[in-house]
Amino acid sequence: SPVGRGPEVPFRSEAYSISAIARGKELRLTLSALDAAAGPPPQDLVFRFGMSGSFRLCPAAELPRHAHLRFLTRESPPRALCFVDPRRFGSWRLGDAWQPERGPCVVSEYQAFRENVLKNLDDRAFDKPICEVLLNQKYFNGIGNYLRAEILYRLKIPPFEKARTVLEALQEQEKKKKDLSLILSKKVKLRQENPDLLELCHTVPTEVITTELLDPEHSDNYAAFKNWLQCYLVPGMSSLRDRNGRTIWFQGEPGPMAPKGQRPRKAPRKKSPQLKAEPEAPSPKLTPRASKQRRRAAVKTPKSELKEEEKEEEADGPREGHARGRRKVTAAPALPEVPLSVRRSRRISAHRCKGAAPAV
Repeated sequence: SPVGRGPEVPFRSEAYSISAIARGKELRLTLSALDAAAGPPPQDLVFRFGMSGSFRLCPAAELPRHAHLRFLTRESPPRALCFVDPRRFGSWRLGDAWQPERGPCVVSEYQAFRENVLKNLDDRAFDKPICEVLLNQKYFNGIGNYLRAEILYRLKIPPFEKARTVLEALQEQEKKKKDLSLILSKKVKLRQENPDLLELCHTVPTEVITTELLDPEHSDNYAAFKNWLQCYLVPGMSSLRDRNGRTIWFQGEPGPMAPKGQRPRKAPRKKSPQLKAEPEAPSPKLTPRASKQRRRAAVKTPKSELKEEEKEEEADGPREGHARGRRKVTAAPALPEVPLSVRRSRRISAHRCKGAAPAV
């Protein structure tokens, strides 16, 4: 694409194949000419997807927006395999080398990933909260924002618990698993019943991949993905921003290393379509004095109307002498005459509102 920010791909071939292999959050494509003797040498590209990058196969005449790199098929009509990235957080680079600062993949290199974490717990990186360490691709290559929330929620681990505190317990479990007295079948059973944090870092993303849940282009799949989520963006769950500015979703207490000055925000629950009828309040027993007050209140002008009347009187100009607290009466032939009892009660109410003694 003319607006793409990635490097130009120096590969030209009339007929070639594309193969791919993934490792954590990176994907390597290899372009190979079908005629290896006459064609160019294979070309490798390593992609990072950012937040919105993806590959899409579509008709070449109907390219999607933000298709920054296109591979055309030879069929008629041709199709295009496009690297689509609306936010442009993704990228590609030439060559077959993975990023050196990324650790083993949590999905395809589980044993190497587990050993890499447990043998490096002395690293200062594990002084941070567990929710922040789970995004460190040096140790958790492949774990992203929604995955960390789902993993911690399933294990009921506070997101701002110190990472080393959580993971040191796994070292002790690792020693127990190596005990020769445990037969293999018992080890497998224990693992299935009580998966630990590192095991869930492998199984939870594998669930999403094997069931093909994450596909926003197809509404049915995306609805299934939203139903699969137990914590991330789920109504009723709490959220906080970590020290990297990323939002972590959780339930319960955030943990001892939670950022100060923040209060957990809760995702609003869906309102029920039917409102429950409020129970009727029991009517209070009336004493003779209370019944008198109620009869007087029946002819009183509401406070809001009294305030409006006071404003109107002030707008008419200054008042004199004893008429200060009384309403100025003018002839209004179009209005019915107000009974004497009502006028008297209004004067009493106006005096009380002004703090004056009631007229006798």
